[in-house]
Amino acid sequence: MTKKRLLDDIRQNPARIYRTPSDVLRDRRFDDSERLQILQAWREKADGAAGEITAMIAELENRPHISGHAAE
Repeated sequence: MTKKRLLDDIRQNPARIYRTPSDVLRDRRFDDSERLQILQAWREKADGAAGEITAMIAELENRPHISGHAAE
């Protein structure tokens, strides 16, 4: 499975891949912009974790951007 296809699949149902939204931040397969996409998709589908996800999105948006890519 390509990384793009994996990302698209995860964005369809993040809770199927990750137990908690904080697991997204630890996934080294993706860079911060991809993690942000996953968390935003999760927030749209979230029932009770929207506040927690919003805090993680803010954390990602406030990170200094370092050049380099996540492991592929």
